[in-house]
Amino acid sequence: MDSLPENATAPRAPRLVDTLPSLLEVNNIEVVYNDVILVLRGLSLKVPQGHIVALLGANGAGKSTTLKAISGLLKTEEGEITRGDVMFAGERINGIDPDRIVRRGIFQVMEGRRIISDMTCIENLRLGAFTRRDNGVKDDIERVFGYFPRLRERTGLAGYLSGGEQQMLAIGRALMARPKLILMDEPSMGLSPLLVKEVFGIIRRLNRELGITILLVEQNARMALSVASYGYVMEQGKIVLDGTAEALADNEDVKEFYLGGHGAERKSFRNLKSYKRRKRWL
Repeated sequence: MDSLPENATAPRAPRLVDTLPSLLEVNNIEVVYNDVILVLRGLSLKVPQGHIVALLGANGAGKSTTLKAISGLLKTEEGEITRGDVMFAGERINGIDPDRIVRRGIFQVMEGRRIISDMTCIENLRLGAFTRRDNGVKDDIERVFGYFPRLRERTGLAGYLSGGEQQMLAIGRALMARPKLILMDEPSMGLSPLLVKEVFGIIRRLNRELGITILLVEQNARMALSVASYGYVMEQGKIVLDGTAEALADNEDVKEFYLGGHGAERKSFRNLKSYKRRKRWL
């Protein structure tokens, strides 16, 4: 067997996301708000079919903008993709209206739940099926109640639900669209640790039992990596690190800045510029 020439490096092993069929590919996109504010700067990522992929990063990194670029909701906030492509199931979806993207199989669970507070649970669930023209809505409501049994008991207005129940309702509403891909934006926000564990357990079940692909934006990195197979870390509108969930959980920088460090030896990053972290990762 021939040895490598001196000073040569061994070829890099292929990434997990490059070895699996992709349901979603975001290729080098730039996103601008109000024609002047550049938020995403050449961002690329892949989401393999049937997997959960975590997108991590601090506030302002561009995580929610990434989801809105995929779901078509940038239009509602004077934003647009000015460069690059978003490919879903092999087809370009840039510029398509949000309702048509839902019909193709993408549903976004928004940050803060965004349920309709003056509707009942069932009315909210039916709203999630607004793009459908089949006769299976009633059966799907029963399936949602199977995953979230406490919602069956809540017959009043959704605005009176607890935060955890509202999050369950928001996820249930997404299921009513029979999506191939769910985009989840901060599902743990405002929930107690016990409810966070319950919600993430349901997310894992939806992936395993229904085969739904999930792109998960989450600041609770430890919980996100516990359910994901792959992850990306964002800083200032770009991906600065990616790898399997296990590799990211073991990465010293991810431990320090997102997983709570090493107990008493944890370093403070409150006053550390993000570019220093990016330099270490790159």
